[in-house]
Amino acid sequence: MKKSYVLLHLAVILAGFTGIFGKLISLNEGLLVWYRLLFSAIILFLILKSLRIRYTISNREKVNIAKVGLLITLHWLFFYASIKYSNISIGVVCYCLTSFFTAIFKPLIDREKFKVSELLLSTFTLLGISLIFHFDASYQLGIGLGVVSSAIGALYTIFNKRLVHRYDTKVINYYQMIGGTVFLGAILPVYLYFFPVESVIPNLKDTGYLIILGLFCTVGLYVIFAEVLKKIPAFTVNLTFNLEPVYAIIMAFLFFNESKQVNMAFYIGLLLIITSVILQTLISIRKK
Repeated sequence: MKKSYVLLHLAVILAGFTGIFGKLISLNEGLLVWYRLLFSAIILFLILKSLRIRYTISNREKVNIAKVGLLITLHWLFFYASIKYSNISIGVVCYCLTSFFTAIFKPLIDREKFKVSELLLSTFTLLGISLIFHFDASYQLGIGLGVVSSAIGALYTIFNKRLVHRYDTKVINYYQMIGGTVFLGAILPVYLYFFPVESVIPNLKDTGYLIILGLFCTVGLYVIFAEVLKKIPAFTVNLTFNLEPVYAIIMAFLFFNESKQVNMAFYIGLLLIITSVILQTLISIRKK
């Protein structure tokens, strides 16, 4: 169990870099996500081949896995749009609402009773987000996009947890990346019609960033993420991922000087979010 928590926090650190790459890469969110999916699918294919992992499953199973991949695709689209329309700090803090949506969605989807402890802990996150939401009206569009992203991210975690006990995690991610690549590739022409760009081909610097993003912050992150879901409840995983803003914001402050764009309400809200993570971790460890 301790190993699973170590892996979980490693995944959180890797997740903290995704927002940084969202700012560094000059492509718009649609192209950024499509290239991330494509590069990740290629990397996973090479890994499956080199490790000789069997990835031939029925077409129905492929479709079922790929459908869950559409959720992560939409999650990324709204996540990077949130960053593009606000900043890294706002985008990653809004992701913290994933635990709140998980506490609401999971009992409804799995027909379980609502857990009072999860709802109370999620309230800390809601209060934190509320304080951050009101600190600057100019970021409300970015915050709204971030909230949608977190809701979709919660659904992804819930449905992905059902898959990790049946298939190899690398196989799951492979077909999810393919599903996302095909889905987004099909609607990308329409997307680019409404959000035109000068070039759809990434430059050399963006290509380097995309490869790193695909290898470490996608393949590495989501393989660890799926492995962790085998041992740790979805709510605990999502709540622990609320620490992602801590790592991402520290990096944003260091490299993008975003500390000048936030005020005291932001820090108080962030403190409430961190408190909810610590409390849930202690409760989870005590139960085990």
